[in-house]
Amino acid sequence: MATNEKLLEVKNLKQHFKVGRKGVVKAVDGITFDIYKGETFGLVGESGCGKSTTGRTIIRLYNATDGEVIFDGEDVHGAKSKQELKKFNRKMQMIFQDPYSSLNPRKTVLDIIAEGIDVHGLAKNEKERKERVEELLETVGLNREHATRFPHEFSGGQRQRIGIARALAVDPEFIIADEPISALDVSIQAQVVNLLKKLQKERELTYLFIAHDLSMVKYISDRIGVMYMGHIVELTTSDELYKNPVHPYTKSLLSAIPLPDPDYERNRTRIEYDPSVHDQDGEMTLREIKPGHWVRCTEREFQQYKRELENN
Repeated sequence: MATNEKLLEVKNLKQHFKVGRKGVVKAVDGITFDIYKGETFGLVGESGCGKSTTGRTIIRLYNATDGEVIFDGEDVHGAKSKQELKKFNRKMQMIFQDPYSSLNPRKTVLDIIAEGIDVHGLAKNEKERKERVEELLETVGLNREHATRFPHEFSGGQRQRIGIARALAVDPEFIIADEPISALDVSIQAQVVNLLKKLQKERELTYLFIAHDLSMVKYISDRIGVMYMGHIVELTTSDELYKNPVHPYTKSLLSAIPLPDPDYERNRTRIEYDPSVHDQDGEMTLREIKPGHWVRCTEREFQQYKRELENN
């Protein structure tokens, strides 16, 4: 259950990568958002928009070019001792996109899941270590006997469950799920998402859920940030985003979602996003168009969008 207590604050975060001698790719170019304890914050956008880079920068797989990431009141990218980093790594974990390449093929499931347990000294002996791993396997819907097997013996959905168990092994507060279902069959995607929702309720977890499938993000998320070219262009609750999309790019994403309705599909109009529709003279920044609903726009567009919302 989401609370009013901030767990994560991202302030003007930038992640720029050098390309060649003088080139720079602005993968993340000054984004700001908060995540509250107990909520799922969805980050959605097309491939290359910077959403996965955002997640990796938050968890410090990349050092931020600029800006701040405050987790539980502490600066993630500030100078930290090994002990402080170890403590931080226990609080924040990541579930990776590809269940095939994120698991070491030479290790048994027992050793893969127990990595965090070993690093943080969470088991007194081998017996307790094995028991903790077997309990985690059952928690994610697998069998205790699976502990002795290797990753190649499992399906994609089962491997992602192993990845989830590995993330849970250190009892984290916050999990970044980086496109955890994109490599899975559609029939398996819902099972994994439902498992994440169940675990959130049981363990009081907070999620950053990164995906390009807006319909699945809506299903799991309390609030959604829409990313385009390194910027968050719209941010609001999942229901509000679907009922009252404001930014033209959000409308484009929503128009691409298919529905199991032949009549609707026959008449569905795909909206193509054209960045040139924006006011080119004013300063683009996130503005609160109504309480809790933010849109990246100029002052002139802000007034226009407000009128459109009032007339809906």
